[in-house]
Amino acid sequence: MQSLRNYFRPWSSNVRLDGKTVVITGANTGIGKDTAIDLAKRGMRVIMACRDMEKANAALKDVTDASGSQNVVCRKLDLSDSKSIREFAQTINSEEKQLNILINNAGVMVCPYGKTADGFEMQIGVNHMGHFLLTHLLLDVIKKSAPARIINVSSMAHKWGAINLEDINSEKSYDRTKAYSQSKLANVLFTRSLAKRLEGTGVTTYALHPGVVQTDLWRHLNWPQQAAMWLARPFTKTSVQGAQTTIYCAVAPELETESGKYYSDCAPASCSSAAMDDDTAQRLWDLSCQMLNITWD
Repeated sequence: MQSLRNYFRPWSSNVRLDGKTVVITGANTGIGKDTAIDLAKRGMRVIMACRDMEKANAALKDVTDASGSQNVVCRKLDLSDSKSIREFAQTINSEEKQLNILINNAGVMVCPYGKTADGFEMQIGVNHMGHFLLTHLLLDVIKKSAPARIINVSSMAHKWGAINLEDINSEKSYDRTKAYSQSKLANVLFTRSLAKRLEGTGVTTYALHPGVVQTDLWRHLNWPQQAAMWLARPFTKTSVQGAQTTIYCAVAPELETESGKYYSDCAPASCSSAAMDDDTAQRLWDLSCQMLNITWD
């Protein structure tokens, strides 16, 4: 049987983005790295925002070699620590004249229970709270750079999630899969809320499912889960294929008038009913602001 990987064709577009700037979180590996290569080839200034600078610098060489661009830099960003997020944002705001695209790509998946430096459960803390704060801190320069885009890498796992506003940090009980799904649902709800707040600014937002991709995010799966994923390998995407919907949301001219929607396989896709619940979205927004101690008008 022929691998289905052969049917996941790269999205093709000759759009150039010369002179524009993108920040990609978690760009040292997986789909983030392949997104960085593609956008660098299109002429963008690429800022790779990474937690581990040793790995980031190794990836930087890969990106510059593969893209032929020298306009690629690494900056330290630990999304599990609000101090690091604020320091990163301060660097971008002081050093960069524009930020045309922000790709909130980094994430952790089904990890053992742990907490961020700020006391958040690790998955909701990194996947949602960290990117929520980062977006907030970079929003002024993004608005000044309009037309601009904010892209949140979610997952089809959001369809199995629910937002537990009474126990967002899973302190009463912890199921790593449910916590992951909650964080991915939070990504879609955040995108929806942000789109409404940014109407008329020229800044648009997108959430997406990259596909089932073979990446090191799987490292926390238990042995039965890893065995199942290994057996499913012919039906999964490579990181290059998995990056295509992110690239599509960043580049496609026809999306310039769209905002707040969810995409998969480089096309609009249906999200869960929970992901379209505006009341939950607003309550999650308010709770996030409260927990991060920020005011977001």
